[in-house]
Amino acid sequence: MSITDTTAGKVEASIDEQGIATITFFHPSHNSLPGALLDELAATITRVSQEEQTKVIVLKSGGERTFCAGASFDELMAIENKEQGLVFFSGFAKVINACRTSGKIIIGRVQGKAIGGGVGVAASTDYCFATKHASVKLSELALGIGPFVVGPAVERKIGLAAFSQLSLDAAEFRSAEWAKEKGLYADVYDTTEQMDAAVQAFAARLATYSPAALRAMKEVFWQGTEHWDKLLIERAGISGTLVLSDFTRDFIRSFKEKK
Repeated sequence: MSITDTTAGKVEASIDEQGIATITFFHPSHNSLPGALLDELAATITRVSQEEQTKVIVLKSGGERTFCAGASFDELMAIENKEQGLVFFSGFAKVINACRTSGKIIIGRVQGKAIGGGVGVAASTDYCFATKHASVKLSELALGIGPFVVGPAVERKIGLAAFSQLSLDAAEFRSAEWAKEKGLYADVYDTTEQMDAAVQAFAARLATYSPAALRAMKEVFWQGTEHWDKLLIERAGISGTLVLSDFTRDFIRSFKEKK
């Protein structure tokens, strides 16, 4: 999580002649995700998934060394009541559920660090590539809120034991190799160029497969998550309440003073 201009950032989408759609989100502050950007990202994933020409989706962020730094501290500090807290954290729920309900296989491309909600975004893809710089950290507990919204997506990918370790060890990064060993990443590469070549080759191969078979496999992968529309909103309410605590306010103020 980081200090963030809540009005900056963008989401872009394109599709090539093979049917490979690429969705890119970017924010100048380490690809943090303010509420407006979360809403735009979720809507873009849903829209691109519904386009007939889309055969497979690549989800990526801009920049070099940070995939996604999670939530915006400025926006967290601006939350004044539980209702506003619920709305903000529901943004992460929308992105996760957009990935979950997409009828298309989503390939993740993680070029750098994933923090907090960024880990949740990576975990919501169906097959994820990374570089050796793509270390992970669930920092929410140190902030006083806990990884409640992204928790189901992360636990689904790496299991309860690894999720517990990542959640409780909230101050430390785990390496990309650790994340691969636990199942978050399928492959880890030394360079971004190597990763991008692998992503392109894999996406091109998937684009030649039967769309009906891929859709059916997607349903199998996500079986048992049908209740997440309700569950993740309930989890957003927990974080939305905790963010109002003196503990969290004091932590953010202290963090900003060090900047």
